[in-house]
Amino acid sequence: MPADEPPTLENRVSELERAFADFIRDKATLERLPRELGNADLWALDGLRKRVGDDSSGAVVYTGIVELPTGEHYDWQLGTSVDDLFEADWSDWAATLGALGHPVRLLLLRRVLAGTRTAAELAADEALGTTGQLYHHLRQLVSTGWLHSSARGRYSVPGERVVPLLVVLTGARS
Repeated sequence: MPADEPPTLENRVSELERAFADFIRDKATLERLPRELGNADLWALDGLRKRVGDDSSGAVVYTGIVELPTGEHYDWQLGTSVDDLFEADWSDWAATLGALGHPVRLLLLRRVLAGTRTAAELAADEALGTTGQLYHHLRQLVSTGWLHSSARGRYSVPGERVVPLLVVLTGARS
């Protein structure tokens, strides 16, 4: 790109994602962050404003640092422009979002994230319903990408879905 042309929004968002990933990996920076991030400390929002600037419709970034009860650790982030979101066909995401719209499925995801991973362990949990109901919910979550199933009847939330799931839950409780 010639030096006199402004960067595209896609390039700006990509640069934002790279810079934010570097920021998250910086252990010294993480140690300086407050333990409780309230509304008074909008460091992520302030950084996003600086990166996106005033000449765009905006951007959405979500990120997370997650240590599961199982010891698994995930550092993850995703960003996109508001223009890209409004240009997308939201109905394409209905099944994925709809799979989260059942209390038993949410409980199932919670149990799997906490370490209950095999079909037998899950079937022993009376809160998850009958075996038939359980497998119905498992199929829904697997087909929409919220769960992964191995050949041995073990289930896991794919790493790239852990933080997005927690973001959806955070948004739902707001």
